[in-house]
Amino acid sequence: MAMPEVRSTHTDWTADLVRQLPDDGYRYEVVDGELLVSPAPTYAHQRTCLHLWSRLEQFLRAHKIGAALSAPADVEFTPRRVVQPDVFALPFVNGKVSEGPVPATELLMAAEVLSPSTARADRHTKRRMYMEEGVREYWIVDIDARLIERWRPGDARPEVCEERLEWHVEGHVNVMVIDLHVFFREVLEIF
Repeated sequence: MAMPEVRSTHTDWTADLVRQLPDDGYRYEVVDGELLVSPAPTYAHQRTCLHLWSRLEQFLRAHKIGAALSAPADVEFTPRRVVQPDVFALPFVNGKVSEGPVPATELLMAAEVLSPSTARADRHTKRRMYMEEGVREYWIVDIDARLIERWRPGDARPEVCEERLEWHVEGHVNVMVIDLHVFFREVLEIF
């Protein structure tokens, strides 16, 4: 059974304080000064992240749009808002992804894969933050339900993708299509 998400009652957490925490296998993030701590992910969670990253990376590189990255990698919006999306995409700037801190304002998309220990934060805390920060797309990948919820700024409800996910990066003509039946079958090794 997964360890429940640990939340600190201290409300003055910053990116600098989080970076001073031990490298102990937990993921430390801060949203509006609140510390979010998650245990190491499960096998299914990691496989899902890997498959999603692979699909994004192939599409972004093939069309010279950008690159896909995955946790652990800090995305800092403000000193009181630093997260590590499971998978995210950044555009190329002058033909490459910027080195150094991830420019949060440039995120093409961010995705979180639900797990029992992170579902509340992924669906509420992080979703609200991503939308407030103007992230173009936020995907919540639900392994159990075999679907992806797609959120965009201004959405009152997500687009629920059960059959396929089509992703179009603004300013580019190509569309990435993921057949979700195939995707989840591969992730869960159901043949």
